[in-house]
Amino acid sequence: MQQTRYCAPFAGRMLAAVSVVLVSIVAAQAADIVVSSTIPSNGDLNPYGIVFVPEGFPAGTLTPGDVLVSNFNNNKNLQGLGTTIIKLTPNGAVAQPGKAATFFTSKLPGLSTALGVLRAGFVVVGNVPTKNGKSNTVQQGALQIVDGSGNVVTTLTDRTFLDGPWDLTINDQGSRAQIFVSNVLNGTVSRLDVMIDASGIMIVQMVTVAKGYLTRTDPSALVVGPTGLAYDPETDVLYVASTGDNAIFAVAGAGNAMTPVDKGTVVFNDTRHLRGPLGLVFAPNGNLITSNGDAVNPDPNHPSEIVEFTKQGVFVREFSLDPASGSAFGLATVLTTPSQFDFAAVNDDTNAVAVYPKVSDAFTTRATATAR
Repeated sequence: MQQTRYCAPFAGRMLAAVSVVLVSIVAAQAADIVVSSTIPSNGDLNPYGIVFVPEGFPAGTLTPGDVLVSNFNNNKNLQGLGTTIIKLTPNGAVAQPGKAATFFTSKLPGLSTALGVLRAGFVVVGNVPTKNGKSNTVQQGALQIVDGSGNVVTTLTDRTFLDGPWDLTINDQGSRAQIFVSNVLNGTVSRLDVMIDASGIMIVQMVTVAKGYLTRTDPSALVVGPTGLAYDPETDVLYVASTGDNAIFAVAGAGNAMTPVDKGTVVFNDTRHLRGPLGLVFAPNGNLITSNGDAVNPDPNHPSEIVEFTKQGVFVREFSLDPASGSAFGLATVLTTPSQFDFAAVNDDTNAVAVYPKVSDAFTTRATATAR
């Protein structure tokens, strides 16, 4: 029997004062489930992007296995004004609110779900800023390339290929990579082919590989459009979670495409289980996992659910991350090497991150209660 390190529920989005009690509960796990605050010292809220630092990442401020989380809101809970990426070492200390370790503070606000790591030593993060937290002030944004010490190396902007970088996934090949980016403002997905050396990255070409996804501003969700991306290099298929279309699409040949397809082929659009899909990742078993944001097809009896399904579109299982709707967003998995932890999810309602030893641990009743 192992002990799960558990952080009692943090304050909701609109609460100013927070008190936290750290307790231990007994659970039959191979390792601890870790639940930790994502609120750093500047008070940023609303965690969106999440990623594990991969094996092979150069030694320094970050260590393979660390979890990075980007914050979209500022300390006044205004959307599109958050500026921090926090770092959690899952087998280290659990953070209380206001104590999450800051890895990077951006001069560009509104850090989105577009968060990835190149094992050559760089972090890639997108932003979709606003002027005042309102949907009618949403702006184009950019991609920043940050080194392992939290210093900006390059800032990329483009009105066509980086029009509201909302999420991303990386096909990392060491000295080169393909960065797929979902653009929430123009409803497209771009591929950035890059070369990488110790000084940074060089863009070889930028291509639109898919277009036509529903996109709109929303007074609550701010913007709705294509979000989560998951790429299978063995089949050269990119999977796209389109929130507004309430569907998961497959884009064949995405790694080599030079012209865009219209959305791609529908893989999963089961309205019993999809409610505005956001994050999208592969599970170690080859299935796909998405998070429901509840901005589309909401069901109060099934809030903030994480859903697993096969690449053929067969539903497998689901669990509710939080009883409040709109709490689920970014997801992360470890696929390439054995790891103490291989699944993580942010909780927008509690401003927390839950890190699980295995994906299956997340889909248990006990783990679900712990993540709340």
